[in-house]
Amino acid sequence: MRRIALALALPLLAGVLMCPKDAVAKPGYAEISTQAESQVAVPAFSHIFLLLLENKEFNRVFRSPGAPYLNALAAEYGLASQYYAVAHPSLPNYLALLGADTFGVASNCRACYQSAASLPDQLEAHGRTWKAYFESIPRACYAGDSPDELYVQKHNPFVYFDAIRQDATRCGRIVPLEELSADLASGDVADFVWIGPNMRSSTHSAPIDTGDRWLAAQLPEVLQSSAFENEGLLVVTYDEGDSDAGCCGRTKGGGHVMTVLASPLGRRGFTSDIPHDHYSLVRTIEDAWDLGYLGHAADPSNANLAEFFAPPRSP
Repeated sequence: MRRIALALALPLLAGVLMCPKDAVAKPGYAEISTQAESQVAVPAFSHIFLLLLENKEFNRVFRSPGAPYLNALAAEYGLASQYYAVAHPSLPNYLALLGADTFGVASNCRACYQSAASLPDQLEAHGRTWKAYFESIPRACYAGDSPDELYVQKHNPFVYFDAIRQDATRCGRIVPLEELSADLASGDVADFVWIGPNMRSSTHSAPIDTGDRWLAAQLPEVLQSSAFENEGLLVVTYDEGDSDAGCCGRTKGGGHVMTVLASPLGRRGFTSDIPHDHYSLVRTIEDAWDLGYLGHAADPSNANLAEFFAPPRSP
């Protein structure tokens, strides 16, 4: 696989178009669940990796000299240039990415647990697996913040869902980040993988360049793994930005954030200016694996991110 050069020149940005859902799916592409809004198919990825960074508006990161690795990754693969968080502060965005709803949560509350369905429920119902890796979590299924406060519960949405937290087996899939290297090396990788950096690595409590160096150290083993190289997907995004910017039918959001999609099945050096948000990402995962839709992922105003993977048009 081509390595990402940190000195890679960043290309000019260009928009793309969407295609109807009812078009015939290409071989290897998942069927789309029935919805009123037209959607195009997305690949049935072998694995999906989702990595969350923290609290940076798009213009603070894009082409920033402090983020050469992330910008090179975007230039090599794909950049969602009009991607938005859905709320403030952090926790509602994390809940949105796992449950397609903020559930009325408007703070970083500790005990605002939810009895709602989540993406892991959908995955398991369709015979798929998931695992969440968190940096600095003291042990599997840990409750609360770590003593050194590098790991914080508000950045772990899994424990907020009763059906996960209260089930020892399921909660046992929330593990320290150190386990990821061994899993990648052995090929024992869940279908859906969540990667949660700690408070410094995520840039919540550290400069952008700290997080970028962390990405440069951590992501090569993901990108060079068979789980990624054999039709996988990696998404790197931010939980929220600094503004209230939003999209997709919502008058107020959680800010304009940089989001990168990397896949061997993706269009290389591609930028989309179609508006997307966290619910769009949930919808993309659901469409890839034909899971049906949770919450706001079903909203007609939310397009999936299929333009990153659409086969090129014939001349």
